[in-house]
Amino acid sequence: MKILSIIMITASLAMALSVQAYQEVTSGGLETIRGIAKINETKSAEALKRVIKDKNPIQRNYVHQPPVVPHQIRGYRVNKDSNKCLTCHGWKYARETGATKISLTHFETRDGKTLSDVSPRRYFCSQCHVTQADAPELVDNLFKPVESLGND
Repeated sequence: MKILSIIMITASLAMALSVQAYQEVTSGGLETIRGIAKINETKSAEALKRVIKDKNPIQRNYVHQPPVVPHQIRGYRVNKDSNKCLTCHGWKYARETGATKISLTHFETRDGKTLSDVSPRRYFCSQCHVTQADAPELVDNLFKPVESLGND
């Protein structure tokens, strides 16, 4: 009987400690670049940033940097059936719309084969290209763009 009592007390104590540890984890705060957020709370979404409207192309800072989109794309449909970006930036329409043509690299497969249409891996533009927003930097940035290429 004594052994059963000791086992029951030990099990009760273990359960109490695990519940206390769980409560400490879920009610603790976590500091991120967006401020302190409690794990068991849902923060409301931040206000949408103001996207710069129709601007000249924004300079790139390094080789192979995907160009930043200098206009609003909210509401653009890009899915397996259609791509709104290509109605201006596709080679067929770029001259008449004045938009930058998509790069030839967007027609190549992983194996280097050139296709007659945009490669499926390059079809979803917003995977790499983002709109330029009027927003403060979240972290300090000391990055300096490349002044020229090929300097020794």
